[in-house]
Amino acid sequence: MDDELWTIEQLPDRVAALLAENYDGQRSGRVRELPNGRAIRWYTTIGLVDRPAAHRGRTALYGRRQLLQIVAVKKLQASGYSLAEIQLLMMGASDARLGELAGTSSRVDRFWKERLAPADPPPADPPADSVSIVPALRLSDTVIVTLTAADRLPDEGELAEIHAAAAPLLDLLARLGLAPTPGEDDR
Repeated sequence: MDDELWTIEQLPDRVAALLAENYDGQRSGRVRELPNGRAIRWYTTIGLVDRPAAHRGRTALYGRRQLLQIVAVKKLQASGYSLAEIQLLMMGASDARLGELAGTSSRVDRFWKERLAPADPPPADPPADSVSIVPALRLSDTVIVTLTAADRLPDEGELAEIHAAAAPLLDLLARLGLAPTPGEDDR
């Protein structure tokens, strides 16, 4: 593999290098400025970060994509997004989209250009027909609908129509116990 790989102990230093510009830190005292190994493992468990790119014996090695994912998570957290919202934003995201979400696109490009040997070909772009992000709608606190064929989010009028049409479905899901509403008495 041409890309540089890092252990979970080295990854926070790489994240810090990418966050060095245009990062004001976390607003919430409950969120770490930089992730440690435990946080990175948690992000992997919940699907925010891809599984390690490779293994050397029992040592997990992380690459460019995982680095972009972690930087995007930290930047989005600093902007006030919850982890659940970040999962929706990052679902199916290409490396280019992750750079956009992280607000580090030009910094990431410069970071990688400095590290790739001149003889190495540039990283391949994803195929033109690949999906970079899947639009999703939150219908309630417990129900999210993904629009896998959509290439845009609905406007406000369309959202109102969708929420009105979804009301019977949400009632049915709540009645079946598949999507209880917050504060609903346990039965």
